[in-house]
Amino acid sequence: MASSDAAIHAISGAGGGILSMALTYPLITLSTRAQVESKRADSGFLNAVKRIVAREGITGLYAGLDSALFGISVTNFVYYYWYEWTRAGFEKAAVKAGRASKRLTTIESMIAGAIAGSATVLLTNPIWVVNTRMTTRKRNNETEESLLPGAKAPRAPTTVGTLLALIREEGPQALFAGVVPALVLVINPILQYTIFEQLKNMLEKKKRITPTVAFLLGALGKLFATSITYPYITVKSRMHVAGRDGGKENMVHAMRRITNEEGYVGFYKGIGPKVTQSVLTAAFLFAFKDVLYEQTIKLRRKIPAKA
Repeated sequence: MASSDAAIHAISGAGGGILSMALTYPLITLSTRAQVESKRADSGFLNAVKRIVAREGITGLYAGLDSALFGISVTNFVYYYWYEWTRAGFEKAAVKAGRASKRLTTIESMIAGAIAGSATVLLTNPIWVVNTRMTTRKRNNETEESLLPGAKAPRAPTTVGTLLALIREEGPQALFAGVVPALVLVINPILQYTIFEQLKNMLEKKKRITPTVAFLLGALGKLFATSITYPYITVKSRMHVAGRDGGKENMVHAMRRITNEEGYVGFYKGIGPKVTQSVLTAAFLFAFKDVLYEQTIKLRRKIPAKA
């Protein structure tokens, strides 16, 4: 039963992730480009939008969307499955120990988040490497300048094409670039879900948690988590494209290079659109997941009755 409930949470989380990602993806494009373009990064949000649209059209804001939707669905499915599976284990232990409440404590929430987050990173890192490459792909200026007036620029590479080119040119190990800072970033969902769970537990004592309340709690948890962990998000993005730019570096080297070339402010490039996107994505995710979970439970209850 616990495994079945974990699967429903996983499916609901995947569906909620797809919907929330689709709504906020342009902000991901802007923040990722600001992170990886170093000194050439766009100076402001509106300037970034204008430059991308002028150079690539509206579709430029959605570069890599297909891989991102696939990635978020897999990421959320894996994360929620492991989180709910671990939660069920803690709840059983609480009942056996005779604890008054089987709700997760702060420590238990953090442990569940760490287990789920680590499993998710190891399984989905290749997907996000490909997505980052597509989002930040370089344009061949010489080719564009040589085009006749009215001629169209070459089509952007597909997700599969990007994946095959990456493996061919840099080897399979490139798919795990940035996995160390990604594991460090497991602290992000740990903080996010711990804040969400503890606030949810407090409010549930007084009233039912509606999708609107879940939206607000999700936004608050993600705002806190992303603001704290953003420097590592920047380092991870830089490492994802290091091989493409002609070199490879570990997390320590990436941090030193950013500090030497751009100062500590370099760790926070793109933080505006990133925090906005992260907060909105998390808020929509929790709201959508709550609705999808309830609908799936209702559907499951009706199916045996008809059989």
